[in-house]
Amino acid sequence: MSLSDPLGDMLTRIRNAQRARHAACVAPASKLRSNVLEALKREGYIRGFALEEVRKGVAQLRIELKYTDGQPVIKEIHRVSKPGRRVYSKIKELPRVYAGLGVSILSTPRGVLSDVEARAANVGGEVLCRVF
Repeated sequence: MSLSDPLGDMLTRIRNAQRARHAACVAPASKLRSNVLEALKREGYIRGFALEEVRKGVAQLRIELKYTDGQPVIKEIHRVSKPGRRVYSKIKELPRVYAGLGVSILSTPRGVLSDVEARAANVGGEVLCRVF
């Protein structure tokens, strides 16, 4: 089955797994998904992730979710730039998520970065998702 928005599918899997209080969830692997998960790990929203080979040529990502005092660390996660409407932002026009308490994940010429890292590198790009 083909997906029109693979990144949105992964974010929904994370959202559903945290609502069900699962320790981990799985999603099909891709470079973009791995890079977004790496940014989420750097920002402290997930415990970690691992690439697992299902069979030759087919891999999946096992995402270890993070909880504090029984509550999920990720309270909100949603897709901003969608296949039907791409959203780009200059670095000076990038809004802060909940006044800096959350982060935006951007696809920039220097790779997938959080908004904090993008401001430090002074690069803008496509706003993939917002996390709080």
